[in-house]
Amino acid sequence: MDKHFFVYILSNNSNSALYTGVTSDLKRRVFEHKEKLQEGFTSKYNIDKLVYYEMTNDVKAAINREKQIKGGSRAKKFDLVVSMNPGWRDLYEDLS
Repeated sequence: MDKHFFVYILSNNSNSALYTGVTSDLKRRVFEHKEKLQEGFTSKYNIDKLVYYEMTNDVKAAINREKQIKGGSRAKKFDLVVSMNPGWRDLYEDLS
């Protein structure tokens, strides 16, 4: 069985704040953000809406992609979200 890694972007309800992360279990990790199980940026600013994600089988590729997205401008992050999710809806419920 192949291991999957996810790079994801979360936003708050007003889409004014963004957070980029990487994980091997996207559903669990987003749940942790939604339940504010860890203190930090996402819990402080109510960032818990999954608006973008991509998957790879290569952990190094996932980490490099996370760094690339984090290093990009806010406009590039917005364009990335819109390319997958033009309505900025919460994609969490779509995860199986």
